[in-house]
Amino acid sequence: MLSLKLPRLLSINQVPKGYQEQGILFGYRPPRSSAADCLLSVFQMTNETLNIWTHFVPTWYFVWTLVGRLQGPGGREDPHAWPLLAYLLTCCVYPLASSCAHTFSTMSTRTRHICYFFDYAALSMYSLGSALAYSAYIFPAEWVNSTFHHCYVPIAVFNTVVSTSLSCYSRFLEVERPRFSKASRMLAFVYPYLFDSIPLFYRFYLCVVESCTDAAILVHYKHTIFAFLTCFIFASHLPERLAPGHFDYIGHSHQVFHVCGIISTHFQMEAIMMDMAERRDRLLPASLLPSSLQTLGSMGICMAVSLAVIGLCSVSLRFMPEPLQREKPHGH
Repeated sequence: MLSLKLPRLLSINQVPKGYQEQGILFGYRPPRSSAADCLLSVFQMTNETLNIWTHFVPTWYFVWTLVGRLQGPGGREDPHAWPLLAYLLTCCVYPLASSCAHTFSTMSTRTRHICYFFDYAALSMYSLGSALAYSAYIFPAEWVNSTFHHCYVPIAVFNTVVSTSLSCYSRFLEVERPRFSKASRMLAFVYPYLFDSIPLFYRFYLCVVESCTDAAILVHYKHTIFAFLTCFIFASHLPERLAPGHFDYIGHSHQVFHVCGIISTHFQMEAIMMDMAERRDRLLPASLLPSSLQTLGSMGICMAVSLAVIGLCSVSLRFMPEPLQREKPHGH
């Protein structure tokens, strides 16, 4: 009879420094695990298990939404829908990339870095997807077809490249300069989000100084609240920072960070689709909307550059020494 042996879990003192998480004392998977061990650990309660599932399950919700849009009225034939479809695709990719990164991150130090390179690139692509959708559906009416509107997506493309580059580079600093590494990674994702949100923030301002009748604004508020909460949780390492060892398996900040991020994306998606439906006739005519070629071209450029950055960073990993395994042998 076939029996499966689950990987033995380690404490923080038994894993290299690059694998250690602040406030998480137990539940570490062994470094240099096989791919099979990594897959088996998905069904074992480790300090990564809920990190994996909190992004893997929502992936299929976004896939279901994307497929529904593709099969719905208009679908790919509707030029007004292409920015939304591109955005929904990035909503599917970023949690799946994150889930895979958390699953296979203990195969080796090099594999761990490469997994998270792809994770960061997918998150950067999501920021571009948001910009494409915002450009088509979210912009204040008085900004439509302005100079800023014409420059908005090209700048978002540039931001995506910078975000991928900076976030990947931050991994080379995390052992020797962990605080600077963390700050660099946060900047890599916060800056594109703030830029993407400029038209949305202006609409919030208009709602304060004028009467606000757009139903989508309330949903945009919810998205923004959860987005800032996501950032705060990522930066603060709460609650495990206050009670090390008490949230190793359930309730630590990275799990809450994932959940808040997914909820934020859900509200963002709902608000974008509401704006798309309600403001369709008042914003860009079909002739001024980005074509499928322009939409896919923007994403294709970012994907190609991101893959080049990942390739360059992966090659550079050969110059980084593999950290010593700290697990104590059996019997000692």
